[in-house]
Amino acid sequence: MVVKKIVIGTYVNLYMGKVYAIAPFSKFIFYWSITMKQIITRFPPSPTGYLHVGGARTALFNWLYARHTKGRFVLRIEDTDAARSTKESVDAIFEALEWLGIDWDDGPYYQSERFDIYKEYIQKLLDSDNAYYCNCTPEAIAAMRKAGMASGGKAGYDGSCRDKHLADSDGAVVRFKTPLTGATVLDDVVKGSIAFNNQEIEDFVIQRSDGTPTYNLAVVVDDITMNINTIIRGDDHVSNTPKQILLYKALGRELPVYGHVPMVLGNDRTRLSKRHGAMSVTEYRDQGYLPGALLNYLVRLGWSFGDQEFFTKDELIEKFTLDTIGTSAGVFDTDKLLALNAEHMQNDPTGLIAGHLIPFLEKRGIRAEHDSYLEAVIGTLNKRSKTLIEMAEGAEFYYKKDITYDEKAARKNLTESSLEPLEILANQIEAIHEMNEKTLEDAFKETMEQTGLKLGKIAQPARVAITGKTVSPGIFEMIETLGKEETVKRLRKAVEFIKNKN
Repeated sequence: MVVKKIVIGTYVNLYMGKVYAIAPFSKFIFYWSITMKQIITRFPPSPTGYLHVGGARTALFNWLYARHTKGRFVLRIEDTDAARSTKESVDAIFEALEWLGIDWDDGPYYQSERFDIYKEYIQKLLDSDNAYYCNCTPEAIAAMRKAGMASGGKAGYDGSCRDKHLADSDGAVVRFKTPLTGATVLDDVVKGSIAFNNQEIEDFVIQRSDGTPTYNLAVVVDDITMNINTIIRGDDHVSNTPKQILLYKALGRELPVYGHVPMVLGNDRTRLSKRHGAMSVTEYRDQGYLPGALLNYLVRLGWSFGDQEFFTKDELIEKFTLDTIGTSAGVFDTDKLLALNAEHMQNDPTGLIAGHLIPFLEKRGIRAEHDSYLEAVIGTLNKRSKTLIEMAEGAEFYYKKDITYDEKAARKNLTESSLEPLEILANQIEAIHEMNEKTLEDAFKETMEQTGLKLGKIAQPARVAITGKTVSPGIFEMIETLGKEETVKRLRKAVEFIKNKN
């Protein structure tokens, strides 16, 4: 997994998908490509709840790196905790990943279906004298820890069964035989080199008394058998990593590249939680956020590319590398997320937004097709909508056949004085052969000339007649999108409303 950059005999280790080695010779420079084996990353959520933003960011980093390097991305469900794992949580994780557009090349694999594989590797460790059975009771272990703390030594298991060569028995666990001297070194692409004194690592359990594997054993076996060679995860896993490195070495396997990214924090610099406004991924979806905006925001919580803030998904895939992951914790700010969502609402293709908008229209009783009309509607609303909820509300008048006038708006704008301009405007628009901004502008100018009124005195009553409200998209683009027939019909309905009111 290490790529070497060679300059006049000097070797520098870099973790990258592909680099060029440069060797000066006289006036010539020779370039050659050193390409690693295919990058394989993974995302292994525990199905004990919904997918939250921290887990989504981890999935995103691994997915982006796999896509950037044209590697593979594996989805693995770590469901060995049978008491807390649920099918509902598994389905919710799939739903969130699919909404975000994070697809996987292999899997999903389920740890609960892989116990025979774990037992095979546990037996390998036993046979190679890298593990042993331990029948110490929980009470005895608690006493060891208490004694260790009292003496200022290691507050953990003291290795009582390490050299007893015990056979398997009821209630026995299997422990890994940690080296008694030396250090285990984590070469992390984000955090740098971290050394762990082996004397501080107790002989940890790799198989519980009920025969199930522990997390550290299962994750290493999974990564080995699934050929995972790049692991990007939160830095809360750093404490597990020396144990996993020791298992790799005991099994004679090459270490993966590790990258531990800083955690996502709330604005008070504490671990992110719901009190900071953080929700599950699907809750953000239901509140009207675009998946591209959430992806964009999450990737910027710990990764950067110069000063650029706005990214499309394709740009993220193109630019994402491990060497630009930061070492400082990202601070989650819902206001910044909302602002970025508004930017995506303005800049994402209308066709992309349309598919996400339709469910919000359906919630308002509107059955809209994903067609050119919907895309035109979005084009009139995308610069004034921060969320899909706002956009669906703004789009409602385009689809309703019977407009209900806001009482205050009608009282102020649909009056006897607006009767004539609305009638003239309806006639002018009806006479248009080709609807566009220029011909609509001419229709309004002609109405102004015939009535002697300024544009505002005509446009605002027309706006209320067409939408029922005083706030809407620009009058010309709105009418052009709505179409001549429907616009004229609504203007004349307003005329009748004024006549009947008087």
